[in-house]
Amino acid sequence: MPEFFEDVARKWKSLAGKRRSSNRIDENAVRSTYARWAPVYDRVFGYVFDSGRRAAVSFVNELPPGRILECGVGTGISLPHYSRDHRITGIDLSPEMLDVARGRVAEAKLPHVDALEVADAGDLKMADASFDTSVAMFVLTVVPDPRAVMGELARVTRPGGAVVLVSHFPEQKGWRGWLGDKLAPLSAALGWHMDFDIGRILGRADLRLVDRRRVGPIGFFTLLVFERV
Repeated sequence: MPEFFEDVARKWKSLAGKRRSSNRIDENAVRSTYARWAPVYDRVFGYVFDSGRRAAVSFVNELPPGRILECGVGTGISLPHYSRDHRITGIDLSPEMLDVARGRVAEAKLPHVDALEVADAGDLKMADASFDTSVAMFVLTVVPDPRAVMGELARVTRPGGAVVLVSHFPEQKGWRGWLGDKLAPLSAALGWHMDFDIGRILGRADLRLVDRRRVGPIGFFTLLVFERV
């Protein structure tokens, strides 16, 4: 496992260098990396991100029953935790990750999951206002074009609905910045933008930020809630 981790981290470090000049990641490289992670993703990263995922899902579960889009659903590790009153559609770029998610849905018998589909979060083939709430957990800091993804999340969410994000947004100073540096190999293995500026996803006219809070036992992750206007 350590050799596998280091190998993927090296590849992402190489891609990061290319991204700084082009500001984009090759989607084929993203698919390839997550295809390799799919069989072990939950064991390696499940606990690490659990507090952030649970914070986002807990917020969604406080909302009235509705149509929920989970963007970047991955292995479906969050699906059992949604209220059964919601109707969940999950999308991901990786077919291998979705295979794991489908197995989880079948094994756990999750009737509230309507669909799991391969899709590009930056170019959704879905109608406007298809969902009451859109959720993206640990997605915005890895996708090639975060602004495009935010635009699509806004487009497919109905006016008055919510867009819920959770991720680690890098900090430059303080102990959280120090911890972020220590976790850099983990971040690199997942293709996170280590220099991601949270300002890139704020300030949209169609999304009003209504809540921003630190979550997790040490506040390492940030939960953002937007109202679709």
